[in-house]
Amino acid sequence: MRMLLAALGFAAAVVHTAAAGPRPQTLWENKPHQSISAFAQDGRLLAWFTPSTGACNQVTMLDLGDGTHIGLPSKTTQNVTCRWVVVPPVRLALAGTNALWTLREAAPLPFDYVLGAGFRDPKERRFQEVAHAGSGAGLWLGGIAGDEDTLVYAVTSVDYVNEVTCLSDPTAAGACAMKIVGGGVYRVVGRQQPQLVPGTTAAMQVAASGSAVAYVSTATVGPHGTPEASAEMPIDVRDAASGTLLARVEPQGTPIAIALTPHLLATLEQTPLGLRLAWYDLATSTLSGSVPVPTTASPVISASDRLIVFEVGRSIRGVNPTSHRVSTLTRAGSTPVGLSIEGSRVAWAENIKGRGRIRSLTVPSSAG
Repeated sequence: MRMLLAALGFAAAVVHTAAAGPRPQTLWENKPHQSISAFAQDGRLLAWFTPSTGACNQVTMLDLGDGTHIGLPSKTTQNVTCRWVVVPPVRLALAGTNALWTLREAAPLPFDYVLGAGFRDPKERRFQEVAHAGSGAGLWLGGIAGDEDTLVYAVTSVDYVNEVTCLSDPTAAGACAMKIVGGGVYRVVGRQQPQLVPGTTAAMQVAASGSAVAYVSTATVGPHGTPEASAEMPIDVRDAASGTLLARVEPQGTPIAIALTPHLLATLEQTPLGLRLAWYDLATSTLSGSVPVPTTASPVISASDRLIVFEVGRSIRGVNPTSHRVSTLTRAGSTPVGLSIEGSRVAWAENIKGRGRIRSLTVPSSAG
C-alpha cells in the first residue's frame, strides 16, 4: 500500500499545468444537434463520424491544406452506413485519403461491420461482418488503425473447447469452456478483400505507423468468450505487407492501449502498482521509460516521437519521452473523442450541448 501511495504521489508531483501557451482553436463545427461519435487524423486530413438526426449517418473528411471537404460514403441505395441505427462504439481510422470505420449491431447477433471509403473513391466498401454468437463463439473485433497508406483492423476467433460436451450437458462445470482458435491483423488495400498480415495472431488492439503495425495479442478468453490481454504476452511490431518482425516488446503490465511511432511503441498498462504509461525503443525492444498516470485515465493514447498524449476526464495531458515530464496541455469542453497527435497538432472532437466540433492545439517543440 505504501508503494502504491508513493506511486500516486509521484504521479501528482510530475504533472505540470501548461503555462500560458498556445490555445486550442476550432477547426470545424457541426450544425446544431449534430454530434460526433468518432474522430481520426492523418497528415493534413481529418475525418469524423456524425450520426444521423433524420438524414444520413456520415463520415466527413476535411483537407486542412485547401479547406475542401467531402461527405462519405456517397449516397446510394446500397449504402449501409446511411441508414444504420448507430450504437456505440463507432471506430474510425484514417490512412492518407482513405477512411475505415465500424458500425455495431447489438442484437440478435452481435457483430461489427467494417466499412470504408475514400476522398478519391467515395463509394462505400464493405469489408467484413465480424460476428459472434451470444455465447461468444465466433469473431470478435479488436481495434482499427491507420497511417499513411496502412489501414488495419484486429480480430480474434473464439470457439468451444468441446461443443458436443456443451450441448449434451451445458450445466456441467467447464462443459462450455471456450478457446482462441484464430484471428490476426487484417490489412485493407483499396477495394480488395482484406488480407491477414503474415505472422500475426489473434489480436485485441492494433496501432500503425507508416508501413509498420503493432498489436496486442489475445491471451485468454474471459466470460462469454470475451478476448482478454495479458502481461505475459509480447507486443509484436511487423511490416504490414510482408509480416517481417520489426520488434518484439515485453510489456511490464497488461496493455490496455497502444500507440506506434517510427521509433517507439507507447503503451498504457495495468500493473500491480496501478496504471502506467510506458514507452519502448523499437531499435532495441527495451523499455525507455514510464510514468504513473491516474486510474481514471481513459484507455486512449496517441504518440509522436516527442510527445505521448492521453486524457483524464476533460484534461488533455502529454508526456515527453525524453524528459519523462508530464504536463497538462489543455482542458477540453467535454470528454474528448478520438484524441490524437499528428506532428505538432494535437486534435480531438468534443460535443457541447449535442453539437460536435473539432478542436486542435499546436504543441511547441519544447512541450513536456
